[in-house]
Amino acid sequence: MAAKGAKGDQSGVNGRMAEVTGAEMRRVLGHFATGVTVITAGTADGPVGMVANSFASVSLEPPLILFCAAHSSETWPEIQAVGKFCVNVLGHRQELLAAQFAKKGSDRYAGVDHLISGHGNPRLAGAIAQIECRVTDEHPAGDHLIVVGGVLEMEIDESESAELHKPLIFYRGDFARL
Repeated sequence: MAAKGAKGDQSGVNGRMAEVTGAEMRRVLGHFATGVTVITAGTADGPVGMVANSFASVSLEPPLILFCAAHSSETWPEIQAVGKFCVNVLGHRQELLAAQFAKKGSDRYAGVDHLISGHGNPRLAGAIAQIECRVTDEHPAGDHLIVVGGVLEMEIDESESAELHKPLIFYRGDFARL
């Protein structure tokens, strides 16, 4: 018999098997508010992008960030092939833009104002910050891939058009505002 906490022991409270479903994870972790980003890249076939709300700073020295991409993502392989990307931090008035980039099988850039950075990545108009990165590492984690990016350049849009500088928040399965 394995000791409590030993490798391979999956007993929970009172020795019961702990079984957490995806639905329960979504329900409970939905109470943790996150920002909303669009990860963009320029490819030979044109610009691509996807929404990611699993995004975080990893290290100041060297400057590193991370985001998570689902294994089922059709966009991540295109970004991965380029090896560089831009994280666009969305402002609180950009819900429709987030929804557009979350929708599969559509022209995500239809009607979207953007410019191409010196690194070749789309920068979305109105985003409150942009972080240009190169892919430095990837780590498989369940049904996602943790992507680590080395920061090449970053900028805060301090103009009035930067969606008033408040972030778009995702909370309990929907967009929210501060």
